[in-house]
Amino acid sequence: MIRARLLFRKKSGAQIEIFCLEPLSPPDYETSFASKSPVEWKCIIGNLKKWKTGVVSLKFRPGDTEYELCAEKICPEGEAWRIRFNWNSTRLSFSEVIETSGHIPLPPYISREDEKEDGSRYQTVYSSVKGSVAAPTAGLHFTQDLLDKLPKKGVKSVNVTLHVGAGTFQQVRARHISDHKMHCEHFSVTKETICELLENHGRIIAVGTTSVRTLESLYWLGVKTADGSISNLNDLQIDQWEPYHNDRGIAVEKALTALSDLMTRHNCQTISGSTKIIIIPGYKFRMITGMITNFHQPRSTLLLLISAWTGSDWHKIYSYALEKKFRFLSYGDSSLLFNSLC
Repeated sequence: MIRARLLFRKKSGAQIEIFCLEPLSPPDYETSFASKSPVEWKCIIGNLKKWKTGVVSLKFRPGDTEYELCAEKICPEGEAWRIRFNWNSTRLSFSEVIETSGHIPLPPYISREDEKEDGSRYQTVYSSVKGSVAAPTAGLHFTQDLLDKLPKKGVKSVNVTLHVGAGTFQQVRARHISDHKMHCEHFSVTKETICELLENHGRIIAVGTTSVRTLESLYWLGVKTADGSISNLNDLQIDQWEPYHNDRGIAVEKALTALSDLMTRHNCQTISGSTKIIIIPGYKFRMITGMITNFHQPRSTLLLLISAWTGSDWHKIYSYALEKKFRFLSYGDSSLLFNSLC
């Protein structure tokens, strides 16, 4: 997870908050974070009405020397903006800049400013690649000690890289779910992980709803590969409603094998893609046997996913959680959910 909240001041004194969502130029996370020259990101702007034109800046100090980070508004990017960042040091990478100048983006329902400790406690112990603007909170329950014990219990774990987006906090405001615009999240998966998923299909527990979306998206990428819709590694994306219009009844084994074979043909060990998949009641799960997940807020796509997985039992689950005073949301309690129909 990155310190994606940047607080700037205009000369007038007005505070402008810039929330970094995803890199645009360079377009991939690793290159953007390593860059020591200006970068452009898709961002949400807080107090936009106070920032008509011009450049905003902030001072930051990674050591004994003070530097300046400047932000320039380029053009709209959907409901967000393209922002160009530049800083007066050729030895500092963008990763180092925001690590010093930025803030941890806590969920909006945590009504306090971020603290130094949030850098570690609002971060999974197995996080390894920067890019998320929110933590996959089901993973916060896993300590390193617990992860070390899993193999002794016969539990194998594999990793996927998922850059959790700010849209995970977004409430469903539309009257009809068909009018809700799903956020996009980027992920990377190794060929080794795909082989493990193939070998262990029917025994897969996903940690977090975002992991569920990633795994289900892998299946649909495999379907598109198997039917010839995907022939290269530059078009690995799943649109919001695509799974509901593209069900060809292809088996999981065939779909994942097609994806693995595509990687072999391109001599590729890791694929990167994006997904806008929305999982709602009526969706047929292909990849998972169970999921570990926290308790979510009303009118969220996360709760829709839980309802899709558990059916009407979600009412009983949440009633029990409320009755027993379970803690909800990011720093809350968790659950292990199975579906007898899958």
